[in-house]
Amino acid sequence: MSDVQKHEFQAEVRQLLDIVIHSLYTDREIFVRELISNASDALEKMRLQQLKGDAIYDADKPLEISITTDEEAKTLTIADYGIGMTREELVANIGTIASSGTKKFLEALKENGGGADVIGQFGVGFYSAFMVADKVEVYTHSWQEDGGHLRWESDGATGYTIEESSDLSRGAKVVVHLKEEFEEFAKPETIKAIIERYSNFVGFPVKLNDEVVNTVDAIWLKPKNEVSEEDYKEFYKFVGKDYQDPRYTFHFSADAPLMINSILFVPDDTMERMGMGQTPPGVGLYCKKVLIDAAPENLLPEWLRFLKGVIDSEDLPLNISRESMQDSALVKKLGDVMTKRFIKFLEKEAKSDPAKYTEFYQRFGRFLKEGVVQSYEHQESLAGLLRFESSMTEAGTTTSLQEYVDRMKDGQTEIYYLVAPNREAIETGPYLEAFKKRGLEVAFFNDGVDDYVLETLGTWKEKKIVSADRADIELEDVADEEGEALDEAATTGLVDWMTKAVGERFEKVEAGKRLVSHAVVALTPKDAPNAQMRAMMKAMGSDAPETKARLEVNPRHSLVKKLAAFHESKPELAEKIAKQLGDNALLAAGLVENPGQVVSSMGEVLEELMD
Repeated sequence: MSDVQKHEFQAEVRQLLDIVIHSLYTDREIFVRELISNASDALEKMRLQQLKGDAIYDADKPLEISITTDEEAKTLTIADYGIGMTREELVANIGTIASSGTKKFLEALKENGGGADVIGQFGVGFYSAFMVADKVEVYTHSWQEDGGHLRWESDGATGYTIEESSDLSRGAKVVVHLKEEFEEFAKPETIKAIIERYSNFVGFPVKLNDEVVNTVDAIWLKPKNEVSEEDYKEFYKFVGKDYQDPRYTFHFSADAPLMINSILFVPDDTMERMGMGQTPPGVGLYCKKVLIDAAPENLLPEWLRFLKGVIDSEDLPLNISRESMQDSALVKKLGDVMTKRFIKFLEKEAKSDPAKYTEFYQRFGRFLKEGVVQSYEHQESLAGLLRFESSMTEAGTTTSLQEYVDRMKDGQTEIYYLVAPNREAIETGPYLEAFKKRGLEVAFFNDGVDDYVLETLGTWKEKKIVSADRADIELEDVADEEGEALDEAATTGLVDWMTKAVGERFEKVEAGKRLVSHAVVALTPKDAPNAQMRAMMKAMGSDAPETKARLEVNPRHSLVKKLAAFHESKPELAEKIAKQLGDNALLAAGLVENPGQVVSSMGEVLEELMD
């Protein structure tokens, strides 16, 4: 060896390396990804050089990356047959920190937090090796025939040397001499796990101790017509860590407003639905096939956490360690684009295969409802994806808000709904009959969160969404066909008497025209939380405000007619019956704190009647 050139690090350089080695990266294993990425870049440049037709040194060498571990020597070697470097390029590329001025780098770090330009300009990724190494060697020969056989060495502290070597292949070989506390990086199983996590989709073969590790293609970069259904299934099982096939596959690419290549999968089911805890995000963020973040925050909204897959964007500016996104506005834009596109994808699937979408909704509808509450900008489109039964559908057949609106009567301005555990509870309850009598459709919801979701939504396509148990709903008068009602005087006398008997428990007692087959009904006042909302507030540890319902009496019902006559002849017993009717109405409305007390009171009334 001859012509050894020694370069001393200045004080500023040592300060800079201290930042790189101790502060820039949170995970020390990142150095493997950085060195593989550098090797991949060198191979890509070599591929472009080959297209020019110039004479190339070691022209028959394959474009691949070779990684070798040596536990005895405590070394990790990463080699490529890429473009290589001349002596001048060695200084310019991996010696730049020493030669181009550290003040400029430190200013870029301070002012901008670093960026993609900083990585390329200053070679910081390469210097991440010193986090785990006490010495790093680089052996290189340029693609040019007269490039020279060169060896670069540094301990990351005192400086570096460049000297002549011999018999080198084209490309670069980086030998990392590991510190004693980082001997784990000389173990093949450790390096294999890191490659599979961060660099599995590098566009060139990556061999670990002569075995190809990256066997899965980055199919998200391929045109859709070049990817088979089987390719999608196999890729999903790899990225989703699942043995089942995906329920939906969304392959999306765009070059404006951002360069995006992505594949998103909907699993067959989610463990969260089975009570196994919240599902962690499953969409990894990549830049040019290199993993940036396996579970990035603030990329996709939380309600899309059930998705699995990959989003790759070349437009992402990264901080100098490639470990997090620097431009949060750009990341938000990327997430918004993908969210809108995925919602459109679901809209298309719902129309083209309603039965398949219904199965999806049964498993993932909760996430869409969460999105209605959380994502105001996507609220209306997500609400259009909700599915429910209604008073105008057969049991088991679902409909949508759009279909509801299409069926609305002329002049109708409100969408009516009811929430109960099941369809039977709604159909046998007191709230539906007034709407059926007038030919008004009522949507049926049966999830505990539905009332909160619909209250949050408020309107859809300028139609107000209203719970059918509200007291302030104005319904048109219709002809009574269910029998003769009490006359006006008797009705007034009954209402006045019931107001005295049970009025302290209700906001108001009045005769109404809503009821058909029920004697009484408790209606929730405007803006007061109903039973479902009160239960949710209680579950969240909040105290629900006291609510007094309005009691509506049906003057056509036989029980009410008998009570009107009975309260004069048997006032004490009639009062107990009136209170029991009120309790029953509150129980049906879900506004009774202790249902057992209602049952007990019923027993007392029955016993007195039998006596």
